[in-house]
Amino acid sequence: MAMDVRNWDEEAYRNSILQDRESQYRTVFRTAFAPSSLPHPNPDVIVAASSDGSVASYSISSFGIGYGNSRSERLLVAEPDCFVQAHEGPAYDVKFYEEGENSLLFSCGDDGHIRGWRWNDMRTAEVPIHSQGAHLKPVIDLVNPQHKGPWGALSPIPENNAIAIDKQGGSIYAAAGDSCAYCWDVETSKIKMVYKGHSDYLHSIIARNSRNQIITGSEDGTARIWDVRSGKCVRVISPEKYDKLKEISCVSTVALDASDSWLACGSGQSLFIWNLVAGEQISRISLHSSVHDVLFDGNQIIAVGAEPLVSRFDMDGMILSQIYCAPQSAFSVLLHSSGVLAVAGYGGLIDVISPFGSHLCLFHCKFVL
Repeated sequence: MAMDVRNWDEEAYRNSILQDRESQYRTVFRTAFAPSSLPHPNPDVIVAASSDGSVASYSISSFGIGYGNSRSERLLVAEPDCFVQAHEGPAYDVKFYEEGENSLLFSCGDDGHIRGWRWNDMRTAEVPIHSQGAHLKPVIDLVNPQHKGPWGALSPIPENNAIAIDKQGGSIYAAAGDSCAYCWDVETSKIKMVYKGHSDYLHSIIARNSRNQIITGSEDGTARIWDVRSGKCVRVISPEKYDKLKEISCVSTVALDASDSWLACGSGQSLFIWNLVAGEQISRISLHSSVHDVLFDGNQIIAVGAEPLVSRFDMDGMILSQIYCAPQSAFSVLLHSSGVLAVAGYGGLIDVISPFGSHLCLFHCKFVL
């Protein structure tokens, strides 16, 4: 069989191979619903932080959302509305700061940076999508400090694995790879406080703004509650130690309920529920796979992990429902005020699920070269 190679495009061929590999192995680590000026609308735009270092937004309302079943529907390949190459290495988290015209979109990643973009500038950029990655520049760029070693040698810049927002205090909190949490001042771009006490790197962080506290989860198997002003640790929570298990698993994710009174810690294949007011562990929920993300929906708990399931529990650990989701391993579950869930993870997939458990749409985040 003869083949005419006179018009062979080596670069296009390489790009097609890269795109194919990227589509198979890309992971969405975190998502966020974009703010809206309408009261309690259905979700319109979702932003995804991915393993290729990109942060991109997708207009899910334009996909023709319907109450079908994603297992029998065609997988959509969605091109982003706007796109930035946010980090060198994976982007692990994304959060919105403020709303309306002054809204900022922050992301953190493996390169140790926290970067912020004006959301309005991203949405209105008149640049072709393939050029936006390098064209849209952050208005805020924070980088973790390096530590001095012997003979003045500097350590690598520690990664940021998660961020939390305190709008009232004008702060961003970062869970870093040097076992520390950092409080950054958004206005001055300077570190206000460093929280030291964990013996291994941090996976997760959440702000308990009603008590001027933050809660961190670490590879060392503990969650710690910190006073944000003094920088002191006010409580150490050791789920596995409390349960007298031999193997100590990392605290991979932490979540608070709306009252800031209940804490969920994901550790290994278990969820631990704590009443922070009483200072007691109330229940332990066993799962069939590692927990990657958890959130509260009223007095219920929703968890995802290393299996294609969205599990819903009551506070005592009773299973209320389990819904299959598209990502074979889910790293992020997100709840909209309308009750819509977005589950994201392996394969660059985002599965949008209605409050009734039906799959509204399923799409793959297209790789932008």
